[in-house]
Order: sequence, then C-alpha cells, then structure tokens
Amino acid sequence: MKFLPIVATTSLLAMLFASTAALASPVGEWRVADGTATVRIRHCGADLCGYIAHTASPPGKDTKNPDPRKRNRSVIGLEVLINMKKARDNLWNGTTYNAEDGQLYSASMWQTDEKTLNIRGCAPGGGVCGSEAWARVK
Repeated sequence: MKFLPIVATTSLLAMLFASTAALASPVGEWRVADGTATVRIRHCGADLCGYIAHTASPPGKDTKNPDPRKRNRSVIGLEVLINMKKARDNLWNGTTYNAEDGQLYSASMWQTDEKTLNIRGCAPGGGVCGSEAWARVK
C-alpha cells in the first residue's frame, strides 16, 4: 500500500461525509489501490480493525517492522487498520500500519459509495499525508 500526497479542504471532506452518511458499514473485504493485497475489515469491540487477508503474489514478511522479533512474520493476518473509531456517520479515525516502511500513521477512512473506501494516512506530528481508494471485493 502506498499513499500518494493529496490536498483536501475541510469543506470538501465535510461535503463528502454529509452526502454519504447512509452508506453501509465498511466491514468486509477491500482490494488496495495497487491490487497487491486484500484487507478484511471487521468489528473489534466498538471499533473497526483491518487485516491483510490475501496478497496477489506470495506473501512477504514484515521485514521493516521496528521490532526485530516481528520481522520474520508473514504479512498475512497483519493488522493494518488499528482501532478505527467512529467519529461520525461514514468517518472512522485511528491508526494504520504500513508494512512497506514499518511505520504507524494517523488514519481516517470513509466511503464515497458502496464500492469505494478511502484511506488517508498522515505521518506523526502532522507531517505529509496521502490517500488511496480501495475497491470492495464481492
């Protein structure tokens, strides 16, 4: 998963969230933008969590993890959306883990329609942000 830098105004995001408030929950499977993985989102108590369910090629290892004891684990089953709390209709905030660089990012997710889930991640301290759109897997 790669996040591409974007610029979005608060009013644009508010308009998107307001127009999609009636959408179903993002629980289910989603293909990441580059098609390399599928993430399964499920309820984790009151929050949502997402785990890598499938990869397009043989699954790699979590080699960039800052914890050396975790670097040999498969990316299958790896939690990549962590404690996504519902902020309001169609908006969840939490943390995302990027196995490509071993870093945690603050994250938001929202749907633009039943087939599209947007993920936005920002570096700690309000650094660079990026987003991508995931496609629902039937």
